Amino acid sequence: MSLSARLLAAAAAAYACALAGSAVAQTSAPHIYGSAGYGQKDDSDLGAVQLRLGTRFGAYFGVEGEYGFGVKSDKVDIAVSPPGYIKRELRHELAAYAVGYLPLSPQADLFARVGYGSTWFKSATDLTPDRSRITYKDDATSLNLGVGGQYFFDASNGVRVDYVRQDYKGAPTDDVWSIAYTRRF
Repeated sequence: MSLSARLLAAAAAAYACALAGSAVAQTSAPHIYGSAGYGQKDDSDLGAVQLRLGTRFGAYFGVEGEYGFGVKSDKVDIAVSPPGYIKRELRHELAAYAVGYLPLSPQADLFARVGYGSTWFKSATDLTPDRSRITYKDDATSLNLGVGGQYFFDASNGVRVDYVRQDYKGAPTDDVWSIAYTRRF
């Protein structure tokens, strides 16, 4: 894990722990929210539609679940004779997060998320000697750390942007940037 990832992880964990104690003292009723948006993996051309459902307990703490399904694949042409390719698709992702919030105003928040996720991929290649296509599926679990912000235009409707680092077990990390419409219920 790189130094920047370790610093991000430490900051997110410290923020979540510091706010967890004050969240217990909150007396306001929890509210449910949902969001729908698009996420792009920075280290590849993979893209996904992301759906989130969460509960916020007071001003500082919440939990959320996330489901994503791939809508953009990544294809790399390989310069061999004859030319070949490797194509990778994101099938779907599932993740659960603890979320710490820093309210800036009644309409705006910054947040940090820490969670655990699982991602399913499908890959294909034609690099075999007889040029036949080979398809295989794999999955990977990850520790996910993220930060972001959201702004509400009225009492219910808003926009959210965030960055998440997916630290896969036994595989390279992925940086995911996303933007979403969010709604309080």
